Amino acid sequence: MTLARVLPCIAIGFALARPSSAQIYETVGIRAQGMAGAFVAVANDSAATWWNPAGLATGAYFSGSVEQRTGQGGGDEGTRGVSLMVPSLGLSYYRLRVGAVAPASATGSPGRAGPDQGTGGSVPSFVLTQFGVTTGQSIGEYLVVASTVKLVRADQFRGDLDLGALMKVGSLHLGISARNMVAPDLTADGNPIEHKRQVRVGAAYVPPSRGGLSLTAAVDADLTTTGTIGGDTRHVAGGGELLAGRLGVRGGVSINTVSDLRPSFSGGASVAVRKGTFVDAQVTRGDDEAMKAWGFALRVTF
Repeated sequence: MTLARVLPCIAIGFALARPSSAQIYETVGIRAQGMAGAFVAVANDSAATWWNPAGLATGAYFSGSVEQRTGQGGGDEGTRGVSLMVPSLGLSYYRLRVGAVAPASATGSPGRAGPDQGTGGSVPSFVLTQFGVTTGQSIGEYLVVASTVKLVRADQFRGDLDLGALMKVGSLHLGISARNMVAPDLTADGNPIEHKRQVRVGAAYVPPSRGGLSLTAAVDADLTTTGTIGGDTRHVAGGGELLAGRLGVRGGVSINTVSDLRPSFSGGASVAVRKGTFVDAQVTRGDDEAMKAWGFALRVTF
């Protein structure tokens, strides 16, 4: 076989190789997704084990949730998770089915995997599981720093670490969260998985509740770029939440700032089925394929 024939075969082999991908912040947390991902400085329920470990020291004495999410542009992507949190400890388990990113083009930009890269016209995907233990420490009156030590598994178990900090000055909350600090090499079916560091900052206005009404407004911004089945993502998000007795409503807008601006719009609601027990739901739609999702959770807090 001549070199002219060998080189195209090698190129086709690389093109058909199963690509890598990564989970984004919005992969977990039904309340957080209902606020379009503006949650790093809010993080006052057990989803703090994912969003910002420093949220361990805020919110109720106990928070726990079981959640199910289907999303990121369809396919078989989704999340199942169980998490709980008390002031000194958080525990979490997440099972993530993540869609794959197509190999980089000649310009170096990954795209969505095509139908020919999976069976039955579906986008190829892999399962990533994560076990986490979250602990934190107050520093003075206003600052909390915390970490989540993780065991992450695809083909094999690897250790990883998330870090977070949260400052509260009156009604103003400022937060920063850094995920995947170790960034271990991971593979799924022998193929590499993108598992890079991710950093997000956020601010929230959380005034004291009045007359049974509680209002939260927040903004978040990614400082890093992450590859997904919808292409590269780097989000700026704004959202709000209104709680009134047994009912809560929330909404927000997120914009993917990589290349063409791609907005997405989120909405969610919570209903208390009994005191301290809530059913949460959310839906996100828009031009950003990485954000499209719907999900629900059972959340207990007291």
